[in-house]
Amino acid sequence: MKHLAVHKYKVGAIAAGLVVSYKIFAYRAASSSSSNVINLTNMAKTPITLKPPQAPLRWDHTPEQILAETDKYISTSQEVDDWVANSFATANVDTIKKIAAAENEQYLPLCQLSFYQHISDNQDVRNASTVSEEKIDKFSIESNLREDVFKTVNKVFKQVQEDSELQKTLDPEFRRLLEKLNLGYVRSGLDLSQEKRDQVKSLKQELSTISIKFNKNLGEETEHIWFTTEELKGVPESVVEQFETKNENDVTYHKMTYKYPDLFPVLKYAVNPATRQRAFVGDQNKIPENSGLLVKAVNLRNELAKVLGYDTYADYILEVKMAKNSKNVFEFLDDVREKLRPLGEKELQRMLTLKANDPNAVDKENYYVWDHRYYDNKLLESEYKVDEQKLAEYFPMESTIEKMLAIYEHLFNLQFQQVDDSEKQVWHPDVKQFSVWKIDNPDSPEFVGWIYFDLHPREGKYGHAANFGIGPSYIKEDGSKNYPVTALVCNFSKPSKDKPSLLKHNEVTTFFHELGHGIHDLIGQTRYARFHGTSVARDFVECPSQILEYWTWTRDQLKSLSQHYKTGEALSDELIDSLVKSKHVNGAIFNLRQLHFGLFDMKLHTAKEPESLDVTRLWNELREEVALVKNGDQITKGYGSFGHLMGGYAAGYYGYLYSQVFASDIYYTFFKADPMSTAQGIKYRDIILARGGSREELDNLKELLGREPTSDAFMTELGVENGASKL
Repeated sequence: MKHLAVHKYKVGAIAAGLVVSYKIFAYRAASSSSSNVINLTNMAKTPITLKPPQAPLRWDHTPEQILAETDKYISTSQEVDDWVANSFATANVDTIKKIAAAENEQYLPLCQLSFYQHISDNQDVRNASTVSEEKIDKFSIESNLREDVFKTVNKVFKQVQEDSELQKTLDPEFRRLLEKLNLGYVRSGLDLSQEKRDQVKSLKQELSTISIKFNKNLGEETEHIWFTTEELKGVPESVVEQFETKNENDVTYHKMTYKYPDLFPVLKYAVNPATRQRAFVGDQNKIPENSGLLVKAVNLRNELAKVLGYDTYADYILEVKMAKNSKNVFEFLDDVREKLRPLGEKELQRMLTLKANDPNAVDKENYYVWDHRYYDNKLLESEYKVDEQKLAEYFPMESTIEKMLAIYEHLFNLQFQQVDDSEKQVWHPDVKQFSVWKIDNPDSPEFVGWIYFDLHPREGKYGHAANFGIGPSYIKEDGSKNYPVTALVCNFSKPSKDKPSLLKHNEVTTFFHELGHGIHDLIGQTRYARFHGTSVARDFVECPSQILEYWTWTRDQLKSLSQHYKTGEALSDELIDSLVKSKHVNGAIFNLRQLHFGLFDMKLHTAKEPESLDVTRLWNELREEVALVKNGDQITKGYGSFGHLMGGYAAGYYGYLYSQVFASDIYYTFFKADPMSTAQGIKYRDIILARGGSREELDNLKELLGREPTSDAFMTELGVENGASKL
């Protein structure tokens, strides 16, 4: 997931309507020539003593400093707004360039201040960060509705629109910036009456408050279940031994939190179906307040859309996305569903047969949602000989990181340099800090930026896996470059007393995915911060991360990545073959689950009267209808922890499948025959990653592919043989 929040990277009024996205060992391949097999283990380490031209950030802000920096940010933004408003009479393209320069500089403080709430182990710092976000959001909403600022921007916009000779003197990225800047104000409601603008302001402020509260609840959540040893039968000892324990009446209880390293193994291995049901339902119904907050947000979004002149909130959001409108999104989702359902039903029957033969199963005629991880794992073990725990022994975190970075280095002509623990500047001792360099010219490495890995769970930390863009790249007024800063925030298991942190294969895939976002952030070569890296259309932003997942499913790369934590051996060919064959096992069921989420999101945000919706009923009925799994008599409110819908993906979750169309097409076209082609990697790097949002995504795709993108590869990946999906 790319962490995208509606007000992240907003710079007062000068970024009106802007919604954008929110890592070292030096390993180099001996040659940049194409080769499917790269020996990462024996790869020479290049001794480098490179000094980055931009110092790393400091991470020692006190609560008081966070609030003081917040006030400074608001004051500076206010001064920019006032200057823009007072420049109306003499406004020209130079005025916009000064706006862009000010906008560039304001991104970093804005994002760093709000980032603390997701990663600090200090409650007071997290609280101050939340207050900071609330204050900045309030200011931004007011600022984005300043008519006097809009008049200046709109005046220059019209000047350029009406002067073809002037247009020829302006570079395409500047013209795009001016267009987006002007459009942002229009989409904020500045072409409406004062009464309606006041409504927009009030609605946006209330939505901001709700969103911040929702996400704070998720981050601060500490709910748990105490299970007896017997109830956890089947769960690996290495997992259970990390649970907190207590003894009552000579019975030992183990504390399972809802963090992924606790929850998922229980759902996957507990032989007692009642344990799995209790864990699943508990997780779905955690944070009761949040379900109400989401419902309230949906109603407010609908009201906001109507004030702005749209039929539904989805219409408002999709207008500036690749899909363009809800009709296209529903056609895409329904078409994928229609093609997947027959395959999904076949997969379901196989799972029911597996359940029927399980002596511990109850109600064998029905396949419940809490059954799936358990029987999916049983199928992998019995028919594909894929043992997740055994596989994890081949992916100890430290060596996996080194080998993963070596792949990224070879593919994109990069070099990663880890900062020594004694010198690193980080927010927690567990965090790894890296400088990243581009070595197209090995004699003169070019600094790319800073990246951080925050990989283990802790109290108060963001509970899922995401990439957070902290500072974008841009060109300063003096022509020098400001370099990006980005962070991977994950929740992988900590080392135990006798084992290092071992990554399950799906966690390796997650790591590659999030680093795909991180590289997108780092590679950006745009002049303006608002177009940097992941600042692309929401239904394209997952594409660069989804592409990199493929490298965790190819035989040669799995051989190169793996190294047993005791013996140092790589995965055997037999284990690799079994794993690769299992890639699409229950793939239809998985993607039907994604469709459940995407359709739920779209139905919420296309409802013309959402207040009349029974959201809980919709959530549960859609799951049975679309994902093909039963709820039993359990009514859950899993949408209360559906953070995407309060983190920038409202009316946008379909984008995960939509982006996969482009990711599959690019991989099959450029990398399937040779995943380690540096030449192809650089071409992709420079056309897709480096340009960020400075050009229409579809235009970049067509240039890269040499044709219109198709969904043929996507359908092949889904296991569908009867034709491409509608785009």
